[in-house]
Amino acid sequence: MAAKKHHVPHVKVEVPPALDAAEAARQAYANDKALTRHHFVEGEHPIVRIEHLNKTFDGETQVLKDVNLDVWPGEVVVVLGPSGSGKSTMLRCINLLETPTAGHILIEDKEITGTSKTDVNKLRQNLGMVFQSFNLFPHLTAKGNVMIGQTKVLKKSKEEAEKEALKQLAAVGLEDRADFKPAQLSGGQQQRVAIARAVAMHPDVLLFDEPTSALDPELVRGVLDVMRDLAENSGMTMIVVTHEMGFAREVADRVVFMEGGVVVEQGLPEEVFDHPQNERTAEFLGSIK
Repeated sequence: MAAKKHHVPHVKVEVPPALDAAEAARQAYANDKALTRHHFVEGEHPIVRIEHLNKTFDGETQVLKDVNLDVWPGEVVVVLGPSGSGKSTMLRCINLLETPTAGHILIEDKEITGTSKTDVNKLRQNLGMVFQSFNLFPHLTAKGNVMIGQTKVLKKSKEEAEKEALKQLAAVGLEDRADFKPAQLSGGQQQRVAIARAVAMHPDVLLFDEPTSALDPELVRGVLDVMRDLAENSGMTMIVVTHEMGFAREVADRVVFMEGGVVVEQGLPEEVFDHPQNERTAEFLGSIK
């Protein structure tokens, strides 16, 4: 007879309170100054603070384990790691698509975790997200998809929203496809519309969750070119989860390597790629070259 399985009760993770903003900025600067190309300004605070972030699914599968990460205004942070390492879950916690089990996430020193008062829609105005699967409305044109958030959320007039939509579609090379519906566009074009839609909201932080992983290889370059241009010219803070190593090496201010729900290593792209300090980072990078 099979032995009876005992249910192991989930142990609540205890984490310390969020740091005072000035102390957090001081510690973050000390930790990060040698790890990023970001040009620090005196008195600057991180725009995103992740402190002791934990995420458990179904009370037993721990996907994030005490993750700590600061992101600075205008910084481009690229997050690498094998499938199942917690990269996308961390990203989804930042805009509360997933609710953290424990820990703190602060945007511009305002805590967004652990409080029912957070206006999630207002938060997401300031946190744009580009998904793997485009998430376009099939019944709307490219222009309509870029306009809808502006009119519904930002309460812009139709004329204002249309002007902004055409500007952003031009920026991603799709002004001639403004009146096409998603089914009439290639995957790469749909993803560029999704990026235009996110940028049109003028968020403080733009999150990319493996934006090229659903694309055929020949369509990847166009999307990466748009992201590269954004990174170099928009001044927007970007957190990018991707498997595109060339993009990470060229465009990132800082590369973060995650595995097993923890940040294993982070640093300047050339340091992480050419001189990884952790054996697991070296193995991962060696396996995909």
